[in-house]
Amino acid sequence: MTRAPEAIGVDDFALKRGDRYATIIIDAYTHERLEVLDGRLAVTLEAWLKAHPEVKLICRDRSTAYAAGARDGAPQAVQIADRWHVWKNLIDAVEKTCIAHRACFSDPDHGAARGEGPSAQRTRSRHAAVHALLAQDASHGQIMRKLHLSRNTVKKYAAAEHAEQLIHGPKYATTLVDPFRDYLRKRRAVEPSVATWTLLGEIKAMGYQGGSTLLYRYLGQGRADGEHPPPSLRRLTRWITTNPAKLTASQQTRLEHTLKHCPDLQAVAGHVRSFAALLAADHDGNLDEHTARLDAWIDKVRADQQVPALRSFAEGLLIDHDAVAAALALPYSNGPAEGVVNKIKLLKRQTYGKAGLSLLRKRILLAQKHHG
Repeated sequence: MTRAPEAIGVDDFALKRGDRYATIIIDAYTHERLEVLDGRLAVTLEAWLKAHPEVKLICRDRSTAYAAGARDGAPQAVQIADRWHVWKNLIDAVEKTCIAHRACFSDPDHGAARGEGPSAQRTRSRHAAVHALLAQDASHGQIMRKLHLSRNTVKKYAAAEHAEQLIHGPKYATTLVDPFRDYLRKRRAVEPSVATWTLLGEIKAMGYQGGSTLLYRYLGQGRADGEHPPPSLRRLTRWITTNPAKLTASQQTRLEHTLKHCPDLQAVAGHVRSFAALLAADHDGNLDEHTARLDAWIDKVRADQQVPALRSFAEGLLIDHDAVAAALALPYSNGPAEGVVNKIKLLKRQTYGKAGLSLLRKRILLAQKHHG
């Protein structure tokens, strides 16, 4: 092993998924691969760091094992949490909130229409059966055996106050017709008998590049009738966590319409945008200023009783507080280490079933010398 730099990046990769892992350590400045360690336990990283006291900065993901290993092995070093992982944790919290408030933005009319399908009928029947047994103080295990359902299914149905929270609308992929949906809807409202072929010519003049079959199918599915159906959970989560400037006018309108019916989701959207501003701010090294902004955001979210999932996220930031604050203030990330892991996956495929960690380690460390 060669010298250790002042700044390193740390990440794990699977030798055998779900069974055995290893740790890659790189130079955070040059992205040079420095070492491959067997395992991803805290003591593994701790031992390596104690042998290299010159390390002053450690970039890592939100792993508690690496956090503990860095703390005990290099107490003199500054830990930097990866901003991408922090944002991903926030997205997960937003999605949980959307799930909890699905009933707020579900359209009763669309729900009634969906209720005619066998899948929706089965969902309502199961929901009623699960809650009937819960009312009789039956345990989840008893419900599983009684209704022949898995534990996760029982938990999902038990957590849903209304069956509509579990019923999804029709899933349509984005098409070339979507940008012209509002025009088609208004045009057919004025002239209900207008021919589809006429509409095709009109939207082609507006820039439509699809064919007639796509338009016929789109109109036949009723996708241009009435207002937009409620968005899916994943789509709503994406809209809330996307920079408003990068949303289309239609997406912004639909998001505003959805948030208007749910104050809790409005609160979440506000918190998300203020946190995004923290992440996007200049990483100028002013740790005190960035820490103060982070603390103010955490305090505001923890005081908001409307957003329990986001409060859990904020409390998780407190556990990793110094590393998250450093991520906001310093221009480092764990992206280079993640990139090396992707390259390691290729090396693994090339030597699949032919060698253990010893040879793989040599290939990982030597490969960079052949590729510059």
